[in-house]
Amino acid sequence: MFAQLDYVYVPSRDVAADAAYFTGVLGARLVFAIDDMGTRVAMIELTDGPPRLLLAGHLQGEVPVLVYRVANLQDMTATLRARGWTEGHSLEIPQGPVCTFATPGGQRIGIYERTRPRAEASFEGRRDF
Repeated sequence: MFAQLDYVYVPSRDVAADAAYFTGVLGARLVFAIDDMGTRVAMIELTDGPPRLLLAGHLQGEVPVLVYRVANLQDMTATLRARGWTEGHSLEIPQGPVCTFATPGGQRIGIYERTRPRAEASFEGRRDF
């Protein structure tokens, strides 16, 4: 049902400091660091493959959001609804539409459909901070 865990959105109180730790101490690659629309977001790669970490200044709470790609978001939400799933809220990320929700145990999950596959590459190398 879920194609792949592509991203882990991690709340950050200081995105620049957290990004510096991941790159300087842990040896991660900084994909981009964006300061826009009142928040900061940095994408970090710790491995050659997914998931990529997104340090997000605007993400509320302490629990990260695991963001899984699905083939068709509308079909997936219909399937999950039929199983008793409670939908959270819908939003857009650069790669496409996403629906986030919390599990009964408090884990945070996002499912998204990659409708704009080149969006991520357009941010690569950007360093606002």
